[in-house]
Amino acid sequence: MVVTLLIALVAIVCAILVGFVARQILGTAVGWPRSIVVGLLVFFLGVPVAGWVLRQTGMPDGATLAADDVWLWIGLIALSVSWVFALGVAALVASEAIFPTRPLPNPIDVIRAALRQRKRTRRYLEILAIASRHGVGWLFHGGHSRVEQQLSTSEERARAIVATINDAGVSFVKLGQVLSTRRDLIPEPYLSALASLQTNATTLRWEMVREVIETDLGRPVDEIFAEIDREPLAAASVAQVHRAVLHDGTRVVVKVQRPAARAQVEADADIIGRLAHRAQARTRVGRDLHIESVARGFTTTLLEELDYRIEARNTEMIRATIERIDDAEPARRGFVTVPAAFPDASSTRVLTMEFVDGAALSDSADHLASLSAEQRDHLAQVLMTTVIEQILVYGVFHADLHPGNVLLTADGTLGLIDFGAVGIIERSRRQHMTAFLLAALSENDVAATDALLLIVDAPDDVDLDAFRHDVGVVLTAEHVRSAGQGSIFTRIVDVIRQHRIALPGELASALRSFATLEGCLRVIVEDYDMVGRALPLMPALLRRTISLSRLATDLQATGVISLARLQRMPQRLEALLTGIERGSIGITLRSDDGTDTSGILSRITSELATTLVSIAAVVIAVVLVVSGGGPVLGGSVTLFAILGAVIGLFGFLGLLRVVRRTFARRR
Repeated sequence: MVVTLLIALVAIVCAILVGFVARQILGTAVGWPRSIVVGLLVFFLGVPVAGWVLRQTGMPDGATLAADDVWLWIGLIALSVSWVFALGVAALVASEAIFPTRPLPNPIDVIRAALRQRKRTRRYLEILAIASRHGVGWLFHGGHSRVEQQLSTSEERARAIVATINDAGVSFVKLGQVLSTRRDLIPEPYLSALASLQTNATTLRWEMVREVIETDLGRPVDEIFAEIDREPLAAASVAQVHRAVLHDGTRVVVKVQRPAARAQVEADADIIGRLAHRAQARTRVGRDLHIESVARGFTTTLLEELDYRIEARNTEMIRATIERIDDAEPARRGFVTVPAAFPDASSTRVLTMEFVDGAALSDSADHLASLSAEQRDHLAQVLMTTVIEQILVYGVFHADLHPGNVLLTADGTLGLIDFGAVGIIERSRRQHMTAFLLAALSENDVAATDALLLIVDAPDDVDLDAFRHDVGVVLTAEHVRSAGQGSIFTRIVDVIRQHRIALPGELASALRSFATLEGCLRVIVEDYDMVGRALPLMPALLRRTISLSRLATDLQATGVISLARLQRMPQRLEALLTGIERGSIGITLRSDDGTDTSGILSRITSELATTLVSIAAVVIAVVLVVSGGGPVLGGSVTLFAILGAVIGLFGFLGLLRVVRRTFARRR
């Protein structure tokens, strides 16, 4: 019993030792389970192999061993076990190359991942069933069903996609609505079909609405509102809106998120991200349009829209922008307004905003007809100027400005609502956009193309001459086209899409806002010529974006930075001269992502030397063993044979180290 326990203990120690030594020799991580298995094999095979080597070399067994042969006998056993160990390490290298070691996952994470996978799979199957029911299975396979074969035209397929999206739920409806504004990604007739998506939904019971309000705000409804209408003013797939009155008498609307909205959106966002990743990895179009980045931006925006605190901040940003525009032009004050948000009565799932007493432009035909032509024209001009200044001068703008989000109030002014999506453009790109618009409106196709190339992410293989030609055709056609026949901005975006050029999300939002602005203006004034009316504004807006005061400030900032660099030049020059004098000048190489690559050359040199030395050791070992010369140490063992076995062992381990690290770098 004691002997058995002792053998087991020695085996375990040997296994752990072999794993530790293997890690040190290979210089990279090796999985402990397989290291222990190899260690046990070395332990159990080492003694039989050593006995076989002793018999082959003619060495006597331990009982008849002469005193002079003891050290040779021990050395042969150690050398035999070492070669068994080396072969075990080779097995480790092979197993690591085929099945690389991965860290053992946390059991809790495994369970959570399995639950998410189950939920995701169930949602996948549900979406596939909906798609197949509407005959949109051709999106996922060749399309052989009878329903799919009936969809012979693009218009029929577009309608089938819209029906599928409407049934797929809130996330996909939102995705479809976003895609319906991305002419740079989606061609006709799919674009028009997606624009027909509806977000109407069944209303929540008042008890559920009350529970969300009181849970999020931490107070009873009666403490927050003096009155609240239990019947919703509007209901959509994510939230519904109720009228209310605060205790100070302010009329407000309360936007309440559906309790299950976030869970469904998060699950669908994961699916959308995975599908986009697959599309970008497997398709040329996906790569050209950076579809994974587009999907990531959409899902990020969608999740942000579920946090109404962000929408409240967006609302205040737009209000501040409108106030600055009104301060610059007091005559326009009050014609375009933004409702105030009430932070004390708002939270993640509840948003309380000032009530705007008006109807959407799309539903205000009778009210607009009652206004005079001069009033409508002035209203359109103020709206156009306000939005263009938001985009080009201040860089903060409503990113979903369609006629449903512009309300015409009873006193004939306009109110902007729904700021879940707000675009922000940095100053340098605003200047490029202003230059593009100025060139486009003056029909300068060369300057317009150059300005566009500063804005978009053009691939290396884009045909610049063809791109410039198509841009020029759009500009020329636009200047002879009568008003009301589409938008120059949608046509420019069509050209960008046709040339497979990726348009950054915020700039796509800006161009989309220009196009939807034109739609709003033509609701107010049917034949409103936005191109002709905007052209006189551009020089003034360009002067505001690059005014003398701003240029002076830029020069001051650049001067301060340059001065700081000049002040450090003497120290840097002294350090350089000292390095030259001492002969210790070094060069640091960095990759495109900023990683220090100065050690690459030394690592390559070191590994090359290790490889050559290991190969040389193996060759020398083979020569020594085959020659078999030198003094006889005992039995049939010669000195050259022992030296060859030892040198070959180190050479073999060196080659294994090189191979293992090569596979590690590839992963």
